[in-house]
Amino acid sequence: MEINNGEQFNLTPRSIVDELDRYIIGQKKAKRACAIALRNRWRRQQVEPELRDEILPKNIIMIGPTGVGKTEIARRLSRLAGAPFIKVEASKFTEVGYVGRDVDSMIRDLVEMGIGIVKEEESTRVQEKARISAEEKLLDILFPTPVPAPATPGTLPDASNDPDALERRKTTREKLRKMLKSGALDDRTVEIETSDNNQPFVEIFSPQGMEEMGINLKDMFGGMSKTKKRKVTVPEALEILTSQEAGKLIDMDRVTKDAINRVENHGIVFLDEIDKIAGRESARGPDVSREGVQRDLLPIIEGSTVMTKHGSVRTDHILFIAAGAFHVAKPSDLIPEIQGRFPIRVELDNLGENEFYRILTEPQNALLRQYSALLSTEGVILEFDDSAVRKIASIAADLNRTHENIGARRLHTVMEALLDELSFTAPERSGERFIIDEAHVVNTLKPILEKEDLSRYIL
Repeated sequence: MEINNGEQFNLTPRSIVDELDRYIIGQKKAKRACAIALRNRWRRQQVEPELRDEILPKNIIMIGPTGVGKTEIARRLSRLAGAPFIKVEASKFTEVGYVGRDVDSMIRDLVEMGIGIVKEEESTRVQEKARISAEEKLLDILFPTPVPAPATPGTLPDASNDPDALERRKTTREKLRKMLKSGALDDRTVEIETSDNNQPFVEIFSPQGMEEMGINLKDMFGGMSKTKKRKVTVPEALEILTSQEAGKLIDMDRVTKDAINRVENHGIVFLDEIDKIAGRESARGPDVSREGVQRDLLPIIEGSTVMTKHGSVRTDHILFIAAGAFHVAKPSDLIPEIQGRFPIRVELDNLGENEFYRILTEPQNALLRQYSALLSTEGVILEFDDSAVRKIASIAADLNRTHENIGARRLHTVMEALLDELSFTAPERSGERFIIDEAHVVNTLKPILEKEDLSRYIL
């Protein structure tokens, strides 16, 4: 589904689930919860302004083992909405006052992501105008306008102002323009000025809570960048000049304003491994890496103002989606205030043999299609018999039952072991055709599966 700017926030729950189904197998409850949460953001924008600010997002906790689709659901959701999205690991944060990242940094990163999205959209919008300007600049380089000689007593008038000379120059320039568009000048090289990216690198370290000082210092040094002359081909010069002209046409003040608005009303933060910071208070006081982080997260999730180098950002209407396996801790081990800010809890199902078979064959980015496409670049035709696909799914499910359950990620390790020899020798087998059947799967994986220490081969 192609989503343009006018409809990117106007997807129905059913259409959102249909889109997620193209890439993610199963997990209907999680998909429905996320689809409703996304639709509610559009609904909020239609409400009168007085009530709009009172409607807060219903944050979600997804509970399930690794490899069942938690991260993929959130990532695909953000793509559908065209919304700023960031994935952070809760275990990477520490309480304010200790060495490590503070929780405000994820909002600053989200703003940078939003600016990147809006800037790219603006760049696309002005691309045609920038291309025209770039062509004119390139023609000036290919066919420079002569500088009139200063008039002095006793000298002849400058011939460059002669009407016939101006007409000849115009005709020659139009010929060059046609040659440029037709590709006749692609082999020529020209000299243009570009920014010098080989500046000495300066790393700025700042105390926790003062990251903005470090960012501003880096911006100050970044503003001292120099330009240098480079010799490039005409097509490369056209691309570089187009990029430069597009940058001049973009109003960065408006980009920043739009990005902050988009972050505040449509931003999505995916808090992974939230179960790692869930735990009861220790006997000697709050745990720095657990309850301390929860207490710091609470104001941001409840709604507060975070200062960034682009301005203040309110977090009241940012959607937070948390996820965790919760093998040891339980959602009830989170502090009550955090629990209250995640009213929607969705348990994701374990993936079995049937789901693995569907993952291998059904999604738009199915694993079998990926491997076939990779080997086709070497001229190798790879096909899978249905019995082989079912055997692969069966082996992956058995390994998850008898060893650590890593969900659909087990399919990657099984496929790598199955195609190890073919992947290594593919450049020497160009033009050959391989059909993988059940017997080939069993014969290839049997020596590995019979080993006692499977972790040495399939993690």
